[in-house]
Amino acid sequence: MLTFNDMLRKEKIDPRKVRLVRNHFTGHPEWPTPYSLWRNDIEKLEKYQRIQRRERFKVGDILASFVVAPHKKTLFIGLYSVDGLGTVPAGIRDPVSQKDVAGLHFYSVHRDKRLSEYKGRLSIHWGAGRAFVQRAHKNSKAVAEIRNDHEPSFPGFSKFKYDVSHIAEIPEKWQEILRNVKGVYLLVCKETGKQYVGSAKGGESLWGRFVEYAKVGHGGNVELKSRGPQHYQVSVLEITNSEAEIISIEEAWKSKLMSREFGLNKN
Repeated sequence: MLTFNDMLRKEKIDPRKVRLVRNHFTGHPEWPTPYSLWRNDIEKLEKYQRIQRRERFKVGDILASFVVAPHKKTLFIGLYSVDGLGTVPAGIRDPVSQKDVAGLHFYSVHRDKRLSEYKGRLSIHWGAGRAFVQRAHKNSKAVAEIRNDHEPSFPGFSKFKYDVSHIAEIPEKWQEILRNVKGVYLLVCKETGKQYVGSAKGGESLWGRFVEYAKVGHGGNVELKSRGPQHYQVSVLEITNSEAEIISIEEAWKSKLMSREFGLNKN
């Protein structure tokens, strides 16, 4: 059985100097998770990790950082060396909760390039231990998976479909494609089959709309709000960056799919 400590030793890293850090925030559902920060803004995730309420690390420690990904995987995101310890200056807010964290412990770290080829690919079995910071040499973690680093090609808008709850897993190249287009999309409730036709227009892209559904579950729509949490699949019906066309295309799809009569559209 391959363990994470085996991989550290292969890189000539002494597990006794390593702290395993599992970033997993389970607070307000509308707040970003450490996983989403890692996918979308790595510097914010690093800042989140540097802020600690207690003195958890020592200068000279190596942090092996992980985030809890969808499906509860504990995913490796890199090594960091601890250089110093100070306090959070006034005016700084937590990147996740947005709460004022002035005066808390604030670590200085730098990225360690070792094991970087496994970032985003390697996951471990964290086990039953609830502590989110653990000493590596006292907690040998079995490697659960090392994924192939090949990112699949975008399937095209006509074939694209994804569960909203797992939207953060979408490969970065796919995100970039969706971030640069507007258009009309379809939500399908996976429990009832009911459909909702929506559109991304104005300053919002298709990716922006999909992320909003993942965060709040309803995208601000009154009917979807009334249904409470549901499992939706999202797909793309048609793309266009013309504001005038989006409105008429959305109306046409509502009519074709009869989503007012039998679905979730109420306007």
